[in-house]
Amino acid sequence: MNPNIIAVLCAAGFVLLFALLILRENRKQKRNTERKVRRIYGNVPEQEYETGDIERSSHYFRRREKEGFTIDDITWNDLDMDRVYMLVNQTVSSPGEDVLYDMMRRPVFSEEELRRRDNLIEFFASHEKERVEMQLCLFRVGKTRLGSLSDTVLALKEAPTIKTGVHVVMLIVILLTLFVVIPLAPLQGMLVFLVLCIGNVSAYYAGKSHKITEIYMDCFSNLLGMLKTADEMKDISWKEVEPQMKAIREARKIFSSLRKKAVFVTGSGKGFDNFLDAFLDYVRMITHIDFLAYNSVLRETKDKADVIMSLIDNMGELDAAISIASFRELLPLKCKPEFVPYTGQEIELNVEDLYHPLIQEPVANSIAAKGGTLVTGSNASGKSTFLKNMAINAILAQTLYTCTAGFYRAPFLKVMTSMALRDDIGGGDSYFIVEIKSLKRILDESKKEEPLLCIIDEVLRGTNTIERIAASSRILSVLHKRWILPFAATHDIELSYILKDIYMNYHFEEEIEGNQVIFNYLLKEGMATTRNAIRLLDMLGYEKEVVKEASQAAADFERTGVWGKIKNKKGE
Repeated sequence: MNPNIIAVLCAAGFVLLFALLILRENRKQKRNTERKVRRIYGNVPEQEYETGDIERSSHYFRRREKEGFTIDDITWNDLDMDRVYMLVNQTVSSPGEDVLYDMMRRPVFSEEELRRRDNLIEFFASHEKERVEMQLCLFRVGKTRLGSLSDTVLALKEAPTIKTGVHVVMLIVILLTLFVVIPLAPLQGMLVFLVLCIGNVSAYYAGKSHKITEIYMDCFSNLLGMLKTADEMKDISWKEVEPQMKAIREARKIFSSLRKKAVFVTGSGKGFDNFLDAFLDYVRMITHIDFLAYNSVLRETKDKADVIMSLIDNMGELDAAISIASFRELLPLKCKPEFVPYTGQEIELNVEDLYHPLIQEPVANSIAAKGGTLVTGSNASGKSTFLKNMAINAILAQTLYTCTAGFYRAPFLKVMTSMALRDDIGGGDSYFIVEIKSLKRILDESKKEEPLLCIIDEVLRGTNTIERIAASSRILSVLHKRWILPFAATHDIELSYILKDIYMNYHFEEEIEGNQVIFNYLLKEGMATTRNAIRLLDMLGYEKEVVKEASQAAADFERTGVWGKIKNKKGE
């Protein structure tokens, strides 16, 4: 048989076999992905995070941070909201991660907007078929290894052009070998072709063009992934997602010519095309066609940052809504918040069976808070956890329209805290300076007549007792205003007496059984009547005399208000 015919048949057989392998692999990946999205829904997220992952996801939020009131860094860190975000984050795409993080740091002050968000969440919660179909589409976008997708694709604005002359020559030589030399002299032609392939691949990685474009190829890959997803979504016509689909279709139309060119530059690198992309990568290395198409594709993306952000916004909102629906399914008890308008009267917050979402076996508490609330109690009795829980649920109410409680009713609230502070070694600030700066930002915000929930743990703990009680009582009294709900935890029982006319007193307590301190973590009305610090010294084996004298000194101070001097013990 003619060698040329044999070569053609072998090539055709290879192409057919490769196409069948791609089809088989794609079907397998799609089945595996569908099983995964069904399995993870309503369960604790399995995603593992590396240092810096969440910080990079926050970049999308940082781009819009100054648009209205947001949860500031101090409050976010005080409440350990990164962990809450990780519990909620069941997204399958980078836009979903970016938008969900932004949602959770940007409380909504419009019930109409929250209900619109809730309608989308409820749609996916009650329509499994549509939810899975949407997740399979979004899975194609995937999660970028570089953090926030907004950083990645918007970096294209700064991308430089490259010179393509040498790459044109390399492509022409390869094509001449394939279509002229090989048909005339198959064996010699194949040998020349192999040599050219090795040379082109070596030049591909060693050349300047690869070094310039490498990072931007990943940007193109992520953008192409979103555009391929937009192609898959084009026929979705569910009325509940029409606003998002309209925006996605408009962006898809604007980038219509880019989609045809971008395949020469890079694959999407995501979803079900990995097998085909791997093959096309070899084609690009041999032909340098990605370098030849690079400048043209780059021109298509210039001045289209708003269109790219529209894709991220709308795909991300769909993914985030599914993630919130999954979070709701995970919760043993949940409710949707009830919001009341601020009328100029003293604001109230009512919650029933409120529990902390990060605690595996939480104890639920209820409170009807009006005016100031002062919480006292022993160490580790639950004061800080309760205060954090109040703030976390106020945030979840106005972001996810979901509370980890049986009932929640309040006006729309700004939320600010001053709790888990530490020395700023880099900035040269002591703990006390960090603390008073943190409190100052709350005092500044409190001057606006807008409902504010502020949580303060151990006011001014970084200074001496006399000045701490004097200053903290006055700071807390300043926060007693109609539009403010101040919550404060303290060990200073004196504050309970000083502020009893303007702050309601609540406390947590414990029981001593044998050598164990047992906490029930239940919130009770009134001032704390027990302390455990000295008893803990005894339980941990401190000398009996030390424990006895400490107990006597505390009792004497409570009776007289004066600390007795410690006399010098002769002979010691």
